[in-house]
Amino acid sequence: MSTETDRLAHWLVSGLELDATVFHVGQYCGPWRASTAGREKASFHLVLRGQSYLHLDGQAPIALGEREGVFLLRDIPHCLTPEPDAGPAFEPCDMQPMVPALDGACGLACGFFQFRGLLGELFRGAFPDYVLIRADSAALKAVAPLFDLILAEAERGDGAPSPLIERLTELLFFYVIREVARRDDVAAGLLAVARRPEFAPLLDDLLREPGKPWSIEDMARVARMSRASFCRHFVEASGQPPAQFLLQVRMKIAARRLQSGDSVLRAAEHVGYYSQAAFTRAFKKVIGEQPGAFQRARRNPLPHTHR
Repeated sequence: MSTETDRLAHWLVSGLELDATVFHVGQYCGPWRASTAGREKASFHLVLRGQSYLHLDGQAPIALGEREGVFLLRDIPHCLTPEPDAGPAFEPCDMQPMVPALDGACGLACGFFQFRGLLGELFRGAFPDYVLIRADSAALKAVAPLFDLILAEAERGDGAPSPLIERLTELLFFYVIREVARRDDVAAGLLAVARRPEFAPLLDDLLREPGKPWSIEDMARVARMSRASFCRHFVEASGQPPAQFLLQVRMKIAARRLQSGDSVLRAAEHVGYYSQAAFTRAFKKVIGEQPGAFQRARRNPLPHTHR
C-alpha cells in the first residue's frame, strides 16, 4: 500500500461526518426475514450472534457470521434470512430482546446512517453499493472488539436503541471507509482525483477556496503541470474536464451551505458567483433544482454531528 493511498484514506476519514441511527437490536428466531430497504437511506446490518444470509438482487446468498455485517451505502433491494433460501416461508416478524440468548437465533443490530458535510456528499458517489465486514479480514481485524462492545451494550438493554451503540457503529463504519478508500476499484470521480499525488493538493485548495477565480492555468500551476498536460491527465483521472469538475464542486458546496441556512446570495458569493442569475443557472444545471426551491425543500438547518 502506497503512502499516498494511506494519506488519502486518513484524509477522507478525517473529513467525513456521519450520523448513525439504530433501528432495532435484538434476536430473530424461526423463519424470519429482515430488511431496511425502501426507506431511501443508507443502512447497516451487524451480526452479533449466530448467522444469517444476505440476499441481493442477481447475486448468490452471502453468508454472514458473528462479527460480520454489511453497510449498504445506497438504498438497494435486499433482505436477510436465516437460510440461503429466501422463499415465501420467510416473513418479517417481531425481533426479540437480546437476552436471554435463544438456541438457533440470530442477534442483529440494524439501522440507518447518513453522511453529513461536504466530503460525504462528494465522495459517496465513488463508493460501491455495499461493503461487507468479514471476520477473517486482516485489514479489519481491529473492529472485532467493536462488535463485542455493541453486543455487550445490547445485552444490557431491553431492545431499545442505545446511543452508545450508535456511536460504536459510527466508529466501526469509519474503519470500513478507511479500507474502502484504499481500494483501487473505488478510484472514480473526486476520489480518483484525490488519489493522484499531483492532484490531491489541488483538491484541497478547491475545497478550501471554492470562490477563488480559478482558471485552468491556476489549477495546472497548483498541480505543477503545463496547461496541456494538466488537462489531459485530469480528464484521465476524473472522466471530465477541469472546468466541469470545478463547477460540480462549487455547486455541491453551495448546496451544502443552503442546507445549513445561508441565503442564496451568500451561498453564491462563497463559491465565486456575484450574479444571482448566473448562479441560479449553474446550480440548476448541476443540482437539478433552482437554489430557492432547493432550500425551501430543506428548510431545517443541519445539526452538529459526530466525527
